[in-house]
Parts: sequence; structure tokens; C-alpha cells
Amino acid sequence: MLLTTAIDYTNGSPHIGHAYEKVLTDVLARYQRLRGKPVYFLTGVDQHGQKVEQTAAKEGVSPEEYVEKVTARFTALWDKIGIEYDGWAATTDPRHMRCVQDILTELKEKGQLYKKAYNGHYSVRQEQFLTDRDRDEHGNFGAEWGEVVEIQEENWYFKLSDHTAWLQDFLEKNDVIQPHFRKAELINALTRNAGIDLCISRPKDRLRWGIEIPFDTDYVTYVWFDALINYVSFAGYGGKESSLPDFASTWNNTVHVIGKDIMVPAHGIYWYCMLHAMGLTDEQMPTLLVHGWWNIRGEKMSKSLGNIVDPSELADSFGVDALRYYLARDITTGKDSDFDVERLVMLYNTELANELGNLCNRALNMSQRFTAGVLHCYFPLEEEDLGLEHSLVESINLYREAMDHYDVSKGLEAINRHVVNCNVYAERMKPWEMNKDPEKKQRVATVLYHLAESVAHCAVMLSPILPAAAAKLAGQLNMPDLLELKLDDLAWGMLANDHTILKPEPVFPRIVIPAAKDS
Repeated sequence: MLLTTAIDYTNGSPHIGHAYEKVLTDVLARYQRLRGKPVYFLTGVDQHGQKVEQTAAKEGVSPEEYVEKVTARFTALWDKIGIEYDGWAATTDPRHMRCVQDILTELKEKGQLYKKAYNGHYSVRQEQFLTDRDRDEHGNFGAEWGEVVEIQEENWYFKLSDHTAWLQDFLEKNDVIQPHFRKAELINALTRNAGIDLCISRPKDRLRWGIEIPFDTDYVTYVWFDALINYVSFAGYGGKESSLPDFASTWNNTVHVIGKDIMVPAHGIYWYCMLHAMGLTDEQMPTLLVHGWWNIRGEKMSKSLGNIVDPSELADSFGVDALRYYLARDITTGKDSDFDVERLVMLYNTELANELGNLCNRALNMSQRFTAGVLHCYFPLEEEDLGLEHSLVESINLYREAMDHYDVSKGLEAINRHVVNCNVYAERMKPWEMNKDPEKKQRVATVLYHLAESVAHCAVMLSPILPAAAAKLAGQLNMPDLLELKLDDLAWGMLANDHTILKPEPVFPRIVIPAAKDS
């Protein structure tokens, strides 16, 4: 399976939206491995384009120096928050540049590229040509296009219109857009854009920071045509680069994780049509997993509004576990959510520090105190024990169903459901009270065994979301191989009788916000 994120445009700093996309994809990659499936997680940076060239000039540095500096900000953040990718895409990589030029040459030989003159409007911000279809109801180009200028020049075009009928039919017959409600949006956009071809070049007298057109060296490649190809170039397309994966095995069950703002037209129209023109079959077309935005009080985060949230600062203030948990928990994949630092603290304190932390404390601390850290389950079991075992089976099934459908938030709900049941079970059994009766020692051990067994299962299910915390739980359970298990391996009885656990330490310490001082 190939899992990719949209590569980040190196003309600024990473924000909470970048972090969410990376965390989501990292979680999904780790989950697929938990399901026993091979995964190649590809991410990276888009380093070309007019805006990069202009910003570098303003800062008095070369484009190469500028993108290197910005790229370092992204890679430092991904390391900080535990993003583990298999492949790194940078559009300035010579391997990528060769692949783009090979595809351009191939498409030209197939008659899919042509040259023509154009006289019209151009969006500097979006780096694309506009038509009357991009005007609003008043006949104006909206603020989303930024500065719009008139340009007259000759360029190379891709025959996008040759493939839109195929794409319409393909989208109607296949569920490649997730969540499903995004498909209608894409089909409507495709209908509006029918008959329009894509300009894929920029003359060097206007832009030099790009990949040169191999058959017309007065031009460079349009940034979106260049950037989209990273998905195949770094997956080994063409088979010419021994340092890259084998394309046939890597490009299998491919999922692109992207924001809703780049589904139309870039990924949903341009990319599918490019792949079709390159000769990929319907079965080889990728799925688009389209996520929503993190907003602030209903407004999209933007530099102009001054409401950008820095994920690095959040990790410093609240910890990586709290940040990853919040990003995975408080947004339904595909929909928007309002960022709220108070909810970050509340969710962490409630569901991790209080609920799961309380379960760990009861299971491990009381086992140390009451059974010298030795676990044992005695039979016959009581109704409450069997009920807790049934709760775990239900939660694992709900977790699997949610995560298989990319719904990480609901997957975490499934874990929390069992954790709550464990704490209710502990309150009913009251092992701290039973331990006072010498004749109930076996019953105390059985209850604590059930709680510790539940912690082991929860650690495995939590590992894609909070790998570091899950590893700490596995260590305290004295089960160094626990996280090597696959989801299908989970079955009651993973902890052997007379298994000894280690001394526990808090894995989810509460976040305490200092009270404001009176002035």
C-alpha cells in the first residue's frame, strides 16, 4: 500500500493544518502495519514556483538557499512530533526532475501536448491562468485569486479535455473519493471545466525556478504539473532509479491524503487525467482521502488574519502525546473542526490522564501492592469478568471497522468505550476493599488480571496514534514484544498466568494550566 500526503509548499512555515495531515497519515500508515499490511509512507516538499522565486528575491537569497531553509523547518517538526515516513519527496531532487522530463517527453510523443498563444488573465497567487468561469456573479475575480494580471504569451498545453469524459465515467463507477460526499463536488467541478486544457509551462523570461521542458528549453514546467508527479516519481515510476522503490509493488492500493482545497482541480481533475494519459489503468488510479480544515471560530486559518497556530509551540507547551491525540481525536476525517486549545487540554486530561491513566494506575499499581506484581487469573470466572471480556471484543471490532474506514476519531472512541467499562468494573469489584479479606486474595488477583489484560490490548490499539506512550505501557507490562503483535493477534489471555509486571510510572500526567494571577 502507498500512503502519501500532499507535499508541503516551501513558501512559509508549517502550521496546524500541515501537522494534522502528517499525523493523520502517520496514524493510518502505522494502523495498516498493525493490520499486517506492507505500507510505503511518502511525504515531502514542493520547492518550485513563482512565489518561491519571488520570496527568495525579497530575502536576497537564491531559491535553492530559501527552500533549503524552509524545508528544514518542516523536517524538524515532523521529527519532533513522531512522523515516521518511508520516502521523502523534494521536487528539486534530480531523480524527480528526470522523471518529470521523461513524462513530458512521453506525453508529447503521444500527441498529448501542444503549443499555443494565450491572451488573458493570470492569478499570481495561485500561479494559474483564469477564464471567465473563474469570475464571481458580479464578473470579478474573487479575493481568493489575489493579484490578477493580463498576460499575452505562448505556452505548452496538456490535452486535459481528451480525458474528462473518461474521468466522469470513472468517478461515477468507482468509490475513489473518500469521504463519499466529496464525490458530487468533484463531478460538478468536472462538468464546469469540461473542454478546457491545462497550461503546463511558463516561459523562462517570467519564471526560471522550475524544471526545464526537455524539448523546449525556453520554458519550465508549471508547478502543479511538476508537484503532482512526485507521487509516482518517488514511488519508482519508470524503473530507472535503483535508489527508489519498485513501482509495480509500491503503487498498489494507493491513497493520497489531501486537504479539501486541493481536490479541485489539481488532484481530482488534473492528476487523474495525467495518470490516464500516462497509461495507468482504472485499477491503478489512487483513492483521494480528502480531509477538512482546522478553523478558528469558524474562519480558516491564514497569515492575513493572524490566526495561524504553531504546532511546534503546542508540542512544547502540552507534549507530543497531547498534540497527536487532539489532532486525531477532535476532527472527523473529511470535515472541518474548530481548533480549541481548551479542548486539547480537556480531551487529554479526561480521556488519557483520567480514564486510561486511572485504568493503568489501578491495574499496575494495585498489582504491585496486592500481588507483588505477579498476575494470575483464577477460575471459575464471574459474570462481571465475562462482561469485561465481551466489552473488549466489541471495542476491538468497532476500532477495526472505524480505522479501516479512515475514521481515527471513532477508532479512539472505541478504545475509550472499553477503558470506561474497565473503570466501572473496578468500581464494582473494589479490589482495594476485597484485599482486606484474606479469603478473597484469588478474587483480587483475577480482577487485577482482567484490568492488566485490558491495558495490554489498549496499548496495541493506541500504538498507531501514540506510539511512544504505547511503548511505555508495553515496558511497564514487561512485554517487550507486545507492539510486534498484529490486530488479528489480539485475543484474551495475552498475559500468561504468573506473569510479572514492572514498577509503573505515570504515562499520562495531567496537564495543569497555571491559574492567572490577580492584577
